[in-house]
Amino acid sequence: MSKGRILVTGGCGYIGSHTIVDLIENGYEVVAVDNLSNADESVLKGIAEITGVNVKNHVVDLAEREATIRLFQEEAFTGVIHFAALKHVGESVDQPIRYYQNNLNSLLNVIEGMQETGCQHLIFSSSCSVYGNTDELPVTEKTPRQSAESPYGRTKQMCEDILFDVCKISPDFQGVLLRYFNPAGAHPSCLIGEAPSNPASNLAPVITETAIGKRKEMMVFGNDYNTSDGSCVRDYIHVVDLAHAHTLALDYLRENRQASNCELFNLGIGTGVSVLEAIHAFEEVTGVRLNYRIGDRRAGDVVAIYANADKAGRELGWQPKYNIKDIMKTAWAWEQKR
Repeated sequence: MSKGRILVTGGCGYIGSHTIVDLIENGYEVVAVDNLSNADESVLKGIAEITGVNVKNHVVDLAEREATIRLFQEEAFTGVIHFAALKHVGESVDQPIRYYQNNLNSLLNVIEGMQETGCQHLIFSSSCSVYGNTDELPVTEKTPRQSAESPYGRTKQMCEDILFDVCKISPDFQGVLLRYFNPAGAHPSCLIGEAPSNPASNLAPVITETAIGKRKEMMVFGNDYNTSDGSCVRDYIHVVDLAHAHTLALDYLRENRQASNCELFNLGIGTGVSVLEAIHAFEEVTGVRLNYRIGDRRAGDVVAIYANADKAGRELGWQPKYNIKDIMKTAWAWEQKR
């Protein structure tokens, strides 16, 4: 018997596709919606091969209100996991209006669709970018948010505020905000992984594309930060670990274990890894030397951020299984296959 019928927005994307697999493997029925602006429906074949389930995708732009409301009226969902958003930090600096219009309107339309149809459970894909350049490391859920370093980060802050406000006046509406750090790696089957339609900007695919020859070289944006080796420090979390946290968050709402109707969790390994350390980890597990060079700092980048995820372990029962070497090993296996 199904545990519920879940709409995964951005379901053909990187994290969305891995989460769909985890949901199906844990007893949920899944429907996807993705406008395919940075994804491809071919990922659905990989999902079907892993799970034996054909998942339907609705090609809908969630920033369009009428189309979004119609989707909710035509289908019946017990919960929503909302990934769909523009997500490139540098691009958001250059195109702030586009980011505000897309990321805010899509969330508002999804909430309206949920409320009109009585769908009460929402898992929101937030980001460590909401913390800004914090002096407190590792960050906990109680770490004060600083000014975001990019319009992308500000949209995540605004979306969080929207959800807190909605939950405050809607006691039956239950939300979980997952602030996650830097997803990377690929499914162990190598049937799905990170495959953006637009040029990759996340570190792991940039590394693997350089290693396989799709890029002549890769750029390390700055080596003069106040870190151990001068490059930016991040908390890299394997996408399979991250995906499972979303399933656990739905279980958490379904079983009514939350203390309030809007809860917040960090999702990260809890260890900071610099860009150069990630490069060296890749070289160690693959034996492939990378052609990289040091460039200028990139606008919008936070210097260092990594998580304290004890609350997720305590309340969701979530424990990450993979480390940076596992991430690089699976990312490379996926790159070689695709």
